[in-house]
Amino acid sequence: MTEHRPRIYGSDHDDPDPYATRPGHDYVELVGGPLDGQLLDVTALTAEERTTGALLIAPRSAYGPGGRADYEPSAGGDPGRWNWIGDVP
Repeated sequence: MTEHRPRIYGSDHDDPDPYATRPGHDYVELVGGPLDGQLLDVTALTAEERTTGALLIAPRSAYGPGGRADYEPSAGGDPGRWNWIGDVP
């Protein structure tokens, strides 16, 4: 059985290993919506930015390529998960 490794959000289409996490980096899992299951590298985000979430470019959003998916930290208090709130143009 092959181990499932989630894709890293923002990895290039020609990246030789778009599933490789980097040592010393912090990641959150994106849950729901068009980026479900991907990992987002939050290493460079401030503590405040980590509490507000992010609007992420989503190639398959409700608004088509270039639309944004709104992800916010889990209301359940799990710091390793951000939930999809909806899509925005």
